[in-house]
Amino acid sequence: MSLDALLKQATQRLSAAGSASPRVDAEVLLSHVLGRNRTWLYTWGDQSCSSWECARFDALVAARAQGTPVAYLTGEREFWGLRLATSPDTLIPRPDTETLVELALGRAINPAGRLLDLGTGTGAIALAFASEQPRWQVVGVDVREEAVALAARNAQALSITNARFMQSDWFSALETLAEAEKRFDIIVSNPPYIAADDPHLAAGDVRFEPRSALVADAEGMADLLHLVHTAQHYLATSGWLLLEHGYTQAEKVREALSNAGYQNVESIRDLGGHERVTLGHLLPSSLTTATTA
Repeated sequence: MSLDALLKQATQRLSAAGSASPRVDAEVLLSHVLGRNRTWLYTWGDQSCSSWECARFDALVAARAQGTPVAYLTGEREFWGLRLATSPDTLIPRPDTETLVELALGRAINPAGRLLDLGTGTGAIALAFASEQPRWQVVGVDVREEAVALAARNAQALSITNARFMQSDWFSALETLAEAEKRFDIIVSNPPYIAADDPHLAAGDVRFEPRSALVADAEGMADLLHLVHTAQHYLATSGWLLLEHGYTQAEKVREALSNAGYQNVESIRDLGGHERVTLGHLLPSSLTTATTA
């Protein structure tokens, strides 16, 4: 069977199983099996695969039809042009989170500085920023040891040397650092923000992702509120806090930031037009206001 026919068959199978992008899924999986890129498939669709390759592809398509995320089947995902290793121990990097990277880069006005990525997972945000700002020092933390190890491996594979990763329950491990290393010009996070009873948890890729990286108490707001109030103690003068959140949570996050004394608070829409990232600027006057409030 030709590769074109194989892809057509797999696409129909994945479409019937409810995949939102059956053709792309099939192409990515076949490219992975063959060790080729998708462009090669378009050019050489009349070629055929070996019996082992066809069997391997069939097994991956079957797993995808059962809902297993493509990124877990291939063990990798592209984010910000970087090829990142993935695992079921971490969230899968998503295109919408590139909005957070863009906003952080837009606030890196100094040639050198320090950025903290809280809940780094694969290291996607930290490594994307570090790749664009090689003179900045980037620290990524995650409560899961497996995630920290994966992020460090991704940094090594990409030869990114200005990012390091450490295990930490949010800010806790930062207390072991020297005083000067506890302050950051930019703090970013894509924390858990889904409510425990959200029906989306029973659909799509999130069924297979670690629940601890998805779900937060207080209808998904607990970790966001914790970061709003605690980040003040780790931001440098005129530092920025940028938080990714659910598309219905922007107003609550803006209110929390404003009440905590942050200025220039605003929410930015993602690629789908949803308010996805909210940010605040902690100016010296903000600290005074927060302290006396």
